[in-house]
Parts: sequence; structure tokens; C-alpha cells
Amino acid sequence: MSEVKPQGIDRRTLMQRVGLTALIAGPGISVLSACATSSNSGTSGTSGAVTYSKDPKNPFGVKASNPLDVVIFNGGYKDLYATQSHEPLYIKNFPGAKIKHEPIVEINTALQPRFNSSTNIPDVVDNSGTALMDDGALVTAGQMLDLTKFWASPSVDDPNTTIKDSVLAGTVEAGLVAGKPYLMNYVATTYGLWYNQTLFDKHGWTPPKTFVEFKALCDKIKAAGITPFGYAGKNAMYYMYWLIEMSAAKLGGNQVLFDIDNLKAGAWTADPVKKAATAWAEICQKYSDKSFLGLKHTQVQTLQDQDKVAFYPSGDWLENEMKGVPAADFKYTICPLPDIGGEQMAYPAIRIAPGEPFFVAAKGKNPAGGLEYFRLMLSKEGAQGFFQKAGGISVVKGALEGLQLSPGATSVVAAQKAAGSNNITYNQFETWYKALETELRTQTNKLCYGGGTADAFCTAMQAAADKTKADSTITKQTR
Repeated sequence: MSEVKPQGIDRRTLMQRVGLTALIAGPGISVLSACATSSNSGTSGTSGAVTYSKDPKNPFGVKASNPLDVVIFNGGYKDLYATQSHEPLYIKNFPGAKIKHEPIVEINTALQPRFNSSTNIPDVVDNSGTALMDDGALVTAGQMLDLTKFWASPSVDDPNTTIKDSVLAGTVEAGLVAGKPYLMNYVATTYGLWYNQTLFDKHGWTPPKTFVEFKALCDKIKAAGITPFGYAGKNAMYYMYWLIEMSAAKLGGNQVLFDIDNLKAGAWTADPVKKAATAWAEICQKYSDKSFLGLKHTQVQTLQDQDKVAFYPSGDWLENEMKGVPAADFKYTICPLPDIGGEQMAYPAIRIAPGEPFFVAAKGKNPAGGLEYFRLMLSKEGAQGFFQKAGGISVVKGALEGLQLSPGATSVVAAQKAAGSNNITYNQFETWYKALETELRTQTNKLCYGGGTADAFCTAMQAAADKTKADSTITKQTR
């Protein structure tokens, strides 16, 4: 933990304003119009209530002297973006404030006791990682602040533009829990297969557009003494199930993923899911290494950095997470998933999804400060600071054009441009139904590293989904 003191702001950062265009797919309804009847003007149980106004300098009635407690998930993006960009921005606007900063890996383990006791509750929480807190349970317990009025408030860069209109389409919808926006997803994460462009250039290899090409290339990579593909089965099996989800959506359209989220009967046993599971099981069983089942993500990623693994599935935080590990000529590059055949969304369709969810604690001591912290994060200066310190691309419109990009970020922007509106949506059951997601981790490892079959995988997941649907103690959500 550290206390953040006022720091100087790099003026060149302030002047480097610009834009990145990307489309985030999501339900077409307007969340703000659907929830505009919310009438909470303050927050009970706190010493710093929220007073909403149209004041562009202080729309939430922040008291400058109130301290702010910020918890950041210390994962792939690390936490320098908070300590060296976002928190200094807050101090710049409220010089009398003190910020308690906590970088945490096991979010649920560290914070659940504090929320249960209703003491020492942080104001801002980056609820991410493997051990994240249960969003649905937090909302049911009244622990998350409804962000409806936040999204309708004036943005930092243009007081005539709402915060909602300053971010990419779908951002607000991605933060819905029980039909209301409780989460602020900060990162426009692009997902795909990552490889070393330098290695591929050396061997004359070209990223595959179809699974036929993919398997042929894997044979060449294997002959060169390199493991063609791998993921970490100990803690990052979700990196693998994302590939199955995305390939299923490419085959059957985004409705496939909506059906899974909505616990629709037969969603997991649908043909697109079976085909996707079959294709990826073959890749893992024939072209990966079963010893990866016992490895963590950074261990497999280090093997890739040593050119011992060719393809690795991940989001665009990968390059920053492994900064300083690979050789100087290692060039992280992302490519879309290859086509299985008969896709509704063919190559180069790609998933670009709002991620890295933050929330303001409704029962924290300074919810107004938490909302202002979010507003500053969603300014162009805040977004640029995030890119410069974490290498990630935020949901803020117009944030990166003109900046010098890393090889990985350059490839992400190119992939987004090539995909256009051909965007694979995200899944929300992963945070809505924790037990179901845990079962998916188990079944993914059985399928890919345990010699399982697609039929067994789909049957087990449908049974788990049906069990979730039948459990009356679990609050059901739809999209």
C-alpha cells in the first residue's frame, strides 16, 4: 500500500490527443433510457454522499479533503497506470485529497472479509483476475453503486458530451448486472492468437486463415522442434475456453453466445459449440504439450518468449504483462482465429470486448470521489496514461491516434481495422454465474489436456447450465 502524493503531469501527454475507432458489439438498447428513473441522489451508509449536478468541474459533489481508497488488480496491466497516471490526475484536481492505493492479485480473498464486515471498504475496486468477487452477490447485497447517472454526466474533455457518448458503443451495456449498469469496463480488449513475427519471418510462416491451414502450419512448426500451441491449465484455462466461445460465435453468429448467457435449453449442445470444441480439442491434443496442464500463464508465456511455443491465446494485455522478458527482436503480433468452415462471421472477424471491470462501492466512505476517479480515467489524458503505462487500449474514443505504438498494439489496431464491424461479442455468464464458470474451467482442461471429447464437454456444460437455471437461489440475468 502507498499514499499517492501530488506529481507533475507530463504536458506532452496532455497534448497528444487522438483517436482509435473500433466497434464493440452489444445489445442495441439504450441503458440510460431504460434506467433513467433511478432517483438516488445520495448514498446511505457513507460519509461522503453523491450529489449529482451538471457542474462540469465537479458533477458528483466531491469534497476535496476526503481521502480515496483505490484497489487495483495487479495482473497483466500491473498498477503503474493507476499510481503514475490516474491517481495523480485525481490529486491534480483535488490537491487536498490523499489516496490509499492497494495493488492486489487475489481480489476476492483480500476484499470479501472487508465487504462482509462493512468496515474498511475501498471506494474503487478493479474487480478482475482469477479470484474476482461475485458481481451478482455484491449487487444483491447493495454493495455496488448504480452508475446510471454517472454515464449521463458531463465528460472531462467536452462538458457538452456525456461520459456515455465519450466511450465506445457497447461499453455501458457490458457493465449491466441485473439490468442496471454497475460496472465500468475500462479496456477495449482484443482477443486472438499471439505469435512472434520475427520467428515467423525467419521460417517463412504465415498466420492461418482456416483450420486446414492451421493444422498444416502446426505440422511445420512441430517439425522445427517448437510446440505449435499452448495454454496454461493451472490458472488460465479461461484463455482456452474463450477460443471455443469465439469459434462457436464465428460459426453460428453472436446469438450462440447470447443463448449461453441466457441459460437457454440446448445452448451448450448446439452444433456451433460442438464443432468449435471438436476443432480446438484436436489442436490441443495433437499440437500442444500436456505438461502445460500444471503450468501457470506466465510460465507458458515465458516459453513462448523463448520461441518454444508458437501460438498462444490471450487478450492484448499480453505484451505489457511480459515486458522485459522476451528477446529484443521479439515482436508480439495478434491474428484472428482461423475459420473451421461455414462461418457466419468469417476471418478476419475478431473479438473486441469491454473488459477490466471496475466498480464504486456503494457503502464506501467516498463514493463521489470514486465516480470522479472513473470520470478522469475516461478522459483522453487518462486513457493515454493507461496506454503508456500498461500498453492497453481503453474504451475512450479518440485516445491513441498519433501516439507511437508498440508492435503488439500496432497489430491490434490493424486487426480491429481489418475486422471492421465483424465483431465477436463477449460472454457475461462468466461473471454472472461463478459456479458455472468454474465448471467450464474443469471441462476445458478435460477436453484439451485430458483427452476428452466434444460431446462429453458439451453434455457436461449443458448439465451445469441446466443446474444453474433450476437453482432458485441464484438470481437469473438476461441479455
